[in-house]
Amino acid sequence: MLKTALTEALGCRVPIIQTAMGWVATPELVAATSNAGAFGFLAAAVMTPAETGATIARLRDLTPHRFGVNFHSFQPGAAEIVDLIIANKDRVGAVSFGRGPDAKMIARFKDAGILCIPTVGAVKHAQKMAELGCDMVTVQGGEGGGHTGSVPTTVLLPQVLDAVKIPVVAAGGFADGRGLAAALAYGAAGIAMGTRFLMTRESPVPQVTKDRYVKAGTEQILVSTKVDGIPQRMVRTPLLDRIEASGKIGMWLRAVESGLAMKKQTGASFADLYRAAKGMTGHGGLSLPQAMMAASAPMLIQRAVVGGDPDNGLMATGVVGGRIKDLPSCQDLIDSIMAEAGTRLSALSALQEG
Repeated sequence: MLKTALTEALGCRVPIIQTAMGWVATPELVAATSNAGAFGFLAAAVMTPAETGATIARLRDLTPHRFGVNFHSFQPGAAEIVDLIIANKDRVGAVSFGRGPDAKMIARFKDAGILCIPTVGAVKHAQKMAELGCDMVTVQGGEGGGHTGSVPTTVLLPQVLDAVKIPVVAAGGFADGRGLAAALAYGAAGIAMGTRFLMTRESPVPQVTKDRYVKAGTEQILVSTKVDGIPQRMVRTPLLDRIEASGKIGMWLRAVESGLAMKKQTGASFADLYRAAKGMTGHGGLSLPQAMMAASAPMLIQRAVVGGDPDNGLMATGVVGGRIKDLPSCQDLIDSIMAEAGTRLSALSALQEG
């Protein structure tokens, strides 16, 4: 057992967060994570309000522990989703998000007793979130999966620790107890992991796609700017190869195709999708074309992680995925991380005693 600001604030038994990966962080995975002692986030950013309500209700039945919900304020139905989260404040312990919520929305969560733990990839963004009243911040270094920056975790983490007074959670490159011990040594309150939880027994990703993740080495993991115009780290697939070889017209065609698929799945109107993309342009420096592609690109990820078609889909991953070669249960994973972290921390303590 390790007692940190993260375990104290969230009420979990170990200082580990399971991040909210779209279509992967389902009630089953979040419950398995929370039941194993960590803190899981439900991925509501790819859900409609109706789906969010149903999945929160299911998650409440699957675990007696508190859990988190991830969303972004530009998705269709965001206001209703915020209401649903607050209506479940007895079980929702925290919200996570990237960009969007303002001080008023953050204050609303805080008044409900729900912690705000945004994920950021730059010092200035961590400072901004602290100024807005967030309780904690997850800092993802360049090793992280999906949209990522260029500053490694080993550089970004100490920079943010020096820049803010709120607890900091380390993300990007973590998968085992050695990483947890290292993050705690830096001064972090714990670690957040996405890829490692994606590659577990309870992850809903189809086996054919899991097998591709297991087989992928670090040399098969690359960062692309062609998917939506901003850097994303992914496993190399035939679709990603085609995207890398395409020009601007091809990128727009994919954006339109994915946008139509998202419209069909979510029931959002074209105006809703446009407003979501337009809202994203004011955060993170995205142009409207980039934002439109960013808003629709998740449908390409869905093909692999939901449809079981990795050849024609995208497989987001952290670079750490290149060294993960097993699919344990969440309980076995947490147990092994805590045992290894204890060994490493004891070894460090012994060095000091000597």
